[in-house]
Amino acid sequence: MRHSRMRFATLGAVAASAALILSACSAPADGTDDASGGGGDELTSVKLQLQWLPQGQFAGYFAAVDQGFFEEEGLDVEIIPSGGDIVPQDALANGDVDYAIAWVPKVLGSIEAGANLTNIAQIFQRSGTLQVSWADSGIDSVADFEGKKIGSWGFGNEWEIFAAMAAEGLDSSTVEIITQDFNMNAFLQGDIDAAQAMTYNEYAQLLEAVDPDTGELYTEDDFNVISYQDTVGAMLQDAIWADTERLESDEAYQETTVKFLKAVIKGWIFAADDPQAASDITIAAGSGWGPSHELWMVNETNKLIWPAPDGIGVIDEAAWNQTVEGALSAVNETGASPITEEPPASAWSNEWIQKALDELTADGVDVTGEGFAPIDVELVEGGN
Repeated sequence: MRHSRMRFATLGAVAASAALILSACSAPADGTDDASGGGGDELTSVKLQLQWLPQGQFAGYFAAVDQGFFEEEGLDVEIIPSGGDIVPQDALANGDVDYAIAWVPKVLGSIEAGANLTNIAQIFQRSGTLQVSWADSGIDSVADFEGKKIGSWGFGNEWEIFAAMAAEGLDSSTVEIITQDFNMNAFLQGDIDAAQAMTYNEYAQLLEAVDPDTGELYTEDDFNVISYQDTVGAMLQDAIWADTERLESDEAYQETTVKFLKAVIKGWIFAADDPQAASDITIAAGSGWGPSHELWMVNETNKLIWPAPDGIGVIDEAAWNQTVEGALSAVNETGASPITEEPPASAWSNEWIQKALDELTADGVDVTGEGFAPIDVELVEGGN
């Protein structure tokens, strides 16, 4: 395994603990004193809602806890997982959490429905969504979906598929959309022609599976892979969302937001610089994946973040506009679209991430990762 890493400023050694909540006397994110009191320097309590269970997709946040980056910023951060039972943007809009991680098109739909939320950091700069078919399937592009059984997870994860199809003049009357579980079983069993997959998860599941004809693991040569990043259907994915009204009126929340983002940036720098340590931290935090799968996940997630020429988390307006245009054009098999009108200007802002980047840059931290190089990860059967 080759470990070529980006050279970031040193952010600390690997800690032994992977606790999600740092022990400290704390105050809530609105800056008021915690009723528990306790004296000494108090930390501000912050709740972060993930959009799924602990896994390498969120390695930077777990690393920020484990390495003490949040604590350095005066924050006591609780990371709240979701196994699909919690909609991140709803938890944020309802005031249950302070920040949330969610894909942009999903939240745009919530904003149109009345949620008052702002994208304050676009952590994933590139789409990680794939459509995977067998090498001999003849499915080499989205245009080849016509007349085929195409897997889709639904639940707001389908919009890139339908935006790319719309650009090719395809709709659900010409393509058979098959509801797919969050695994590759239906594809391997031959029930669908092309399966939806993330670079950091489901695609690895294929490469961890044994080909019954050879008794060996499948290889990349066995599959055709369409990356939505290479289509006009590409949409922005994992972003950090904040409460718009609090950003506009709550000075303590504004200060907490910048501190939170600084710690997150350092967490993702750590994950890029030492993916093995980040993988170990995420497993200790509760990931159910095996070690090779988890390392693959961290490594592939890093590829969606780094390098970040404008600075990690900065929202590229062209990519935002493409996401909005795709969301407006996408129509799924039920006739639904994520949005029907342009989102408000308050739906995104680079103000807070830029402040965090400026402060870190002044401290000598590399926030662009210009020298980033991924590692080589050897997958084993079952990801173990």
